[in-house]
This record gives sequence, C-alpha cells and structure tokens, in this order.
Amino acid sequence: MRSLYSGVSGLRNFQTMMDVIGNNIANANTIGFKSSSVSFKDVMSQTLANATAGDGSSQGGTNPMQVGLGMGVGCINTIFTDGSLQPTGKDTDLAIQGQGLFVLDNGDNDSLYTRNGNFDFDKQGKLLSANGKQVMGWIGNPVTGVNPDSNTQIKGVIVDLGGIGGVSTSNIEYANNLSAEAAVGTTAECAITVYDSNGTSHRVSGIFTKLAAPGATAPATTTSTWSFTPTATTEDGLAVTTGVYDVNFDANGKYVAPAAAYSAFSFTPTTGGATVSIIPDFSKVTQYGGDTTVVANSQNGLAAGELQGTTIDANGMVIGRYSNGLTRNLAQIAIAMFPNVSGLTKVGDSMYMASSNSGNATMYAPGSQGSGTLSAGSLEMSNVDLAQEFSNMIITQRGFQANSKIISTTDDMLQELANLKR
Repeated sequence: MRSLYSGVSGLRNFQTMMDVIGNNIANANTIGFKSSSVSFKDVMSQTLANATAGDGSSQGGTNPMQVGLGMGVGCINTIFTDGSLQPTGKDTDLAIQGQGLFVLDNGDNDSLYTRNGNFDFDKQGKLLSANGKQVMGWIGNPVTGVNPDSNTQIKGVIVDLGGIGGVSTSNIEYANNLSAEAAVGTTAECAITVYDSNGTSHRVSGIFTKLAAPGATAPATTTSTWSFTPTATTEDGLAVTTGVYDVNFDANGKYVAPAAAYSAFSFTPTTGGATVSIIPDFSKVTQYGGDTTVVANSQNGLAAGELQGTTIDANGMVIGRYSNGLTRNLAQIAIAMFPNVSGLTKVGDSMYMASSNSGNATMYAPGSQGSGTLSAGSLEMSNVDLAQEFSNMIITQRGFQANSKIISTTDDMLQELANLKR
C-alpha cells in the first residue's frame, strides 16, 4: 500500500513546516530576526508503464503511468526583507536600512554577521554587540585627524577615550577702530590667548602706533598708516620674533591691503609644542573719528580637549565630540555584502556564518556600492508577518490532517483485506 508511505511522508514534512512556522511566530519580536519559509517537492515516482509512441497511422501513443511515493522538503529559505524600525533613543543602537549585515569578530580571524544592531561601548571604548562580540570597521586617528579608510583591512571598532591635543594658532584677527583723530605717536595695545600644538595656552600682545606718514612701500591709495609690533615676549615670558607691520588706511578710513602678504611672527613653547607661527589679519580694522577701540578679535587655535560623547551617522561614521569644540571621525562601521545572502547559516543569537553557498563577504562603508545606510537610535524589528504565518498554520494543519486521513483510510483498507478470510 504505497499510500501508507505517502501519508507518512506528508505527516513528517508538514510537521517540519509547522516547526518553521512555530519558530517564526516565537521570534515575532526578536530584534533583527529574519523569517524562514518552507517549500515542498515530490519524491520518486514508481513507473507502472512506460510511454509509447504511436505507429503513425491509426494507433496513437500512450503516456507513462506513474504512482508517486510521497513528498519531501525542497528547501527552507531565509527571507532577508527589511523589518520595521523601532526607535529606542539610544545613540549606539543601529538599524540597517537596505542590504548588508554588521560584521562581528568571532576570534581566530573568523567573523559572524548579524542584523541586530543592539550595540554599546565598554569601559575600554570597544563597540560590542549584546553578546560581547566586537563590531568590525575601520579606525581613524583622532590625534592627527586622519579619517578612517574603508580601503584598508577591517578591525574591531574602538574609540580612544582620552583627549586630543589642541590646534596651533596660525592667525590672529584684529578688529574695530583706530582713531583718525589720534596724534602721531599714539599707541594702543591689545592681547589675546593663543595655543600651541599641544593645546597649551599663551598670551600674545601687540602695540599699534600712529605714524606721521605712510611708508615708501605703502599702496598708492594709502593716506594714513599705523604700525603694529608684537611685543618682544609673550606674557608667559616666551620670546617672540621681532617684526613691524604697516597697517594702511585710505582717505575714507578703510583698510588697505599691502602689496605683499604679511609674513608670520613666532615663538617657541618650552612645553614641547612646535613653534607657533602667526600671521596677523588687519582687514577688519578701521580708522574713523572717535575713540580707539581696536581689539584682538579672534584666533584660530584650540586648547586640548577631552572626549565628551560620540554620535554615529547614516554612513556608519563614529564621530567624537571634544570639549574644545573639535569633532573627529574616530571609526567607521563596516557592512558585509554576500552574493547569496540566503545561503548564510544561522548560528543562534541572531547571528550568521558564511557557508559554501553564500559566497565570500565583501566589506563596504554604509551607503556605498548598494549597501544599506544606518539609522542611529533605532533597531530593526523582526520581519515576521503574523497574518501570513497564521494563514500558513491553517494550511499546514489541514495538510497534516489530510495526510493522517490517508493513513487511517489505508489502514481500513488493509483491515478489510485481512477480513476476506472470514
């Protein structure tokens, strides 16, 4: 009774389908979970009679007569459609919008892959998954300001929790008014705090002096000139290179730029920083009537800074914010792409491993080469469609029920056969 074996195969494989449906429904709220689907196939058929060809006249051909021997599982596929985003408000929670998977370090030069972006930094600055695996990407250098390079080998993402040195001052901007009514020889002094390459502060002063007449090299439109002289030392006693700058004005009190650019004055810190070379900028100084209000308005150096926080943008860049106002690209998270993402092997904890049919992973920066972008402060929800799963459950139940009926009916037929001897 071949039908008995067909019914048994149906029971066994509809149970497998129910197992898959049950797992999907159980993971309806699992972060980053990808549902699975089952496809069936028929198995071997027994041929009772082969096909025959017609004789070309009155006799036609006949089709083969075959009886199937049941069904089996053709495949169980993982469905990698995007799940909905669930906002969490946590900056290190990440969701991929589009293709690709996060890469996790499994040790021994082995990688795991996941869509679960529930990440956090540990006390050493490592970016870790919820199960302690380090997230992989490219590392920048906050001290030198060198950005992560996605053309290099990926490494475990780690953020330097220390501070960074400052930015050496290279320009001082002077502003406001030098009085047109000032007598020859009138002076005005102004000072400003500048920084060396270590972020150490120094106080630099300078003196404006009203001259009797423009110099021989002054531009033709010049009608009045003040000189500017950096003081011989900074206020903390560091020697400043000598130099005198002509600050020229026209008849309307507007600043007149020199024919040749100003050279820099400099001083050398004793704290190990590089020599500070500064070019003064007088373009915002005027010579009108009234009081002298000239000031050293601003400079472009920065003090040393401490890391105050990090953010992650859509391109996976981990951006550090420092107390001196600087931002640095500290790292960039990698996204792995596979030729056949459905060929990945599930290994638990919402993670996957490459298989012989998935192909090798190719690493991309988020948003490049078709890889997905990142949404910070969100997690990707499961892509399980409960309405579809409940429909599949009904189909599976009816299929199981029908196959059990095959077995019970076949049993009744066998019972009738056994009763023929009575």
